[in-house]
Amino acid sequence: MRATPVTFPANDGSVLSGTAWEPAVRRAAVVLAGATAVPARAYAALAEALGGSGLAVLTFDYRGVGGSASGRLRGDRTVMADWGRLDLDAALAWMLSRHPGQPLLLLGHSVGGQLLGLAPTAEALRGALLVGSQGGYWRNWSGLDRLRAWAGWHVVLPAASTVLGYTPMRALGMGEDLPAGVGLQWARWGRHPDYLLSECTPAERERYRRLGFPIRAYHFPDDPFAPRRAVEQLLGFYPGAPTELVTRTARELEATAVGHFGWLRPNFRESLWRELASFLLERADAVSGRRPAGDLPAAVPGETGQRPGDSARRGARTGASPLSVTP
Repeated sequence: MRATPVTFPANDGSVLSGTAWEPAVRRAAVVLAGATAVPARAYAALAEALGGSGLAVLTFDYRGVGGSASGRLRGDRTVMADWGRLDLDAALAWMLSRHPGQPLLLLGHSVGGQLLGLAPTAEALRGALLVGSQGGYWRNWSGLDRLRAWAGWHVVLPAASTVLGYTPMRALGMGEDLPAGVGLQWARWGRHPDYLLSECTPAERERYRRLGFPIRAYHFPDDPFAPRRAVEQLLGFYPGAPTELVTRTARELEATAVGHFGWLRPNFRESLWRELASFLLERADAVSGRRPAGDLPAAVPGETGQRPGDSARRGARTGASPLSVTP
């Protein structure tokens, strides 16, 4: 399998950096949309493993992150919605043109699963797999985590981003520093019951309602950034899609912890990663006619989620926590 560094233009002409992971025989094209402030290189081992299963994968950095950063955070006018409208949309279009005729799928981590309705090309997707993705309204957390969420959205991120002129994610232990506009918009979303939908255009809200491809969302009980209620809220953003919520415990995965980022460790290659690849391949085969299309793949052991029409499809309220959420 080849791993090729690539660049491609975002919808406004900005240059984005990524890596194309391409096996000799491909059954589908997958865009891997990462979490807030997490560079694409963090997903390299996962992308390589998926490629070994016959999936062509694109990992990429949003503007302001990793290889797509301009080098100047102060004065950078990027906002978080740009990652969906301009960057994710361009990544999906790039993979469509790179692999014409192949089913287009998405694997979204955290914010990577939130931004779909902002990207017009998402309507070409034939399935999506969301891991640790959530709505960000602060009330989706409980106890001390809710207090931390409230403080992060109402005080920490707005104050730090305004005073410093950038969002200090490194100091908060949450990845790479970001343009101030990203942190400020993220905090506004987290304060609103509708989270990012609160700043969507009518056309974008309609796109969220209209997207109809199957979506499976993974929830890990030890993930402080994505409690179940927040995951359910995010699935509610996609009322037209058949959705499935799968809970996996560390014990089921024969691990000591999973969390928000731990699942990216290579020791999950033979457990969770194999399960993720299986879902993506089943979706690809359903679309390609190699198995009856329509419903989601059969439930997997340990599933505690929903099928199309269940309560998870209706969703919770809205939510993701500021300091407990790396979308």
